[in-house]
Amino acid sequence: MHDAGAHTPPLADAQLSTPLGIMRTRVDRWVGTFIDAMAAALLVVNLAIVFVSVIFRYALHAPFEWADDVPRVLLVALTFFGSASALRRGQHAGIEVLRKKVSPAARDVLAAFSVLVTIIVAGCLVWFGISLGGDVAAQTTASGISQAWFIYPMALGGAAMLLFALNKLIDFRLRPIVCAIALLAAMAACWLLYQKLTPSIGSNPELVMMLAAFLVCLAAGVPIAFSLGFSALTLLAVDGNITGAIFAQQASSGVDNFVLLAVPFFILTGYVMEVNGMSIRLIELIQRGVGHIRGGLNVVMVLSMIVFSGISGSKLADVAAVGSVLIPAARRSKQDPNDAVALLAASAVMAETIPPCINLIILGYVANISITGLFIAGIAPALLLAASLIAMSVIFAPKRAVAVESLMPGTNTRRLLVSALICGGMVVIIFGGFRSGFATATEISAFAAVYAGAVGGIVFRELTWKKTWNMLVHSASLAGMVLFIIALAQTVAFLLTLYQVPHAIADTLIMLSKPFGAWSFLLMSILILIVMGAVLEGAAAIIIFGPLLVPVAMQVGINPLHFGTILIMSMGVGMFLPPLGLGLYACCAIGNVPIEATVKSIIKYFSVLLVCIFVLAFFPEITMALPRHFGFMQ
Repeated sequence: MHDAGAHTPPLADAQLSTPLGIMRTRVDRWVGTFIDAMAAALLVVNLAIVFVSVIFRYALHAPFEWADDVPRVLLVALTFFGSASALRRGQHAGIEVLRKKVSPAARDVLAAFSVLVTIIVAGCLVWFGISLGGDVAAQTTASGISQAWFIYPMALGGAAMLLFALNKLIDFRLRPIVCAIALLAAMAACWLLYQKLTPSIGSNPELVMMLAAFLVCLAAGVPIAFSLGFSALTLLAVDGNITGAIFAQQASSGVDNFVLLAVPFFILTGYVMEVNGMSIRLIELIQRGVGHIRGGLNVVMVLSMIVFSGISGSKLADVAAVGSVLIPAARRSKQDPNDAVALLAASAVMAETIPPCINLIILGYVANISITGLFIAGIAPALLLAASLIAMSVIFAPKRAVAVESLMPGTNTRRLLVSALICGGMVVIIFGGFRSGFATATEISAFAAVYAGAVGGIVFRELTWKKTWNMLVHSASLAGMVLFIIALAQTVAFLLTLYQVPHAIADTLIMLSKPFGAWSFLLMSILILIVMGAVLEGAAAIIIFGPLLVPVAMQVGINPLHFGTILIMSMGVGMFLPPLGLGLYACCAIGNVPIEATVKSIIKYFSVLLVCIFVLAFFPEITMALPRHFGFMQ
């Protein structure tokens, strides 16, 4: 996880001590505080609206007519304000492999290039957003809300991102900036040369430039979201026949959906659990139960990831909650922290299909698959992967694990059991809501967040005002980062569809699958998704490849629920696979270990995960038994 231009330029300290530097720092702090407050307020207000609207609809039979439109407007605003907060805090996900291996001078150039790309994307959000907002101002939703309200928050959030990026650019020396501009000019020159030398190379050379721009940005360490946005803008510039308003329209519509509200709500739930003491109580109880057996600490880690993934839905929140407690515990018990980090990454892959996983929600949204059906289908695969990791932890443990010191000394087990039962109320809310039809997945996520907050504030009494503020800001920031990736991935997906790329790839995959049947398509899909999961952040990979591959799977006779679980797990493997996996960077950052030190252990755990994925791919009944039992067959 990093921010465009997170590397501190050489002049930063000297410039900040000048009167102008002091003023810039103050403006940055004032604007940053305002953006943080707005993002947190948008999250809280949206949560309150969804929660109260369900109560009125279910208990009083008086639904709000605007209960769909207003939360969607607030979600769009949360996306771009939260993304601006994430940019300022350095939370945007990107790949830094190349940047870390080059000289300091080249590192400065790449960092400046990253900031310039950020400025271009943010500036286009502002420019095209204002233009589009004026064009659609007269159009209204069914409840009478102007469509401009879905556009202008994007322009305001883009303006904040533009301000933060410009503030970073000023800190660079002139030479890196000039070299970064030269790199942009070289990319444009390559396009002109490409056109001149290969005039008849094909019907869609614009796609080549789009891919090249994305790969250059990725290699330079530009955050995933801005890499996607810049590649989309590159295609628009090269094509010349598509209006720039499409960029703003697709970025806004990419997150303009009530279903996606589950993303910030489940992220908030995960943060609330960590802050209100639910996390440490659950981990302590699991540790007292199985921490004394052979490989006990590793078993605790796997079981903890199961529990937290079944509550929070956010992998980053789960990894942070479990890793921040158990990796230091591994060090204190003289175990290899590198192996602990590798197991944490493998456990995160295992937990990818444990409901209410956010990636399952996104897949259901973009591929038109039952989200509840995906939740049910993901349970058995996750348990198989978990059993395999636990077996490895027990069988290959070098010595009998000695339980580390108690995380909550002085707390008796009975009180922990009571705490676990209270926490279990959230599981009842989530799964009971899905099963009963009381509310949608989005509405259930709101109830889970409210319940977690009530437990922390009333029962455990560990939520102070300061903790609550920090929790809301970090939740809104992380949610904004994830949703911003979804928004800009949608622009890429739309342009690919416009150029009929999905249709061409689908025809190719069907042609390649015909001689060997569905199993060959499954093998190709697993390979594609592992690679794309490593290159792209999970949400972006799902948005681009979910609608592309799921229809093909159905054409070759594969159930979408079965294929959906394979897609999510394969993408998860790529996301935590070295050297590019973004999730692995988060695990290593939490464990404070270099990625290189984890490779040996990761190969061990991930080999087992791959075997399990192949077993699940070719024995679909393992996945489909529960959906069939609960009536979710499609």
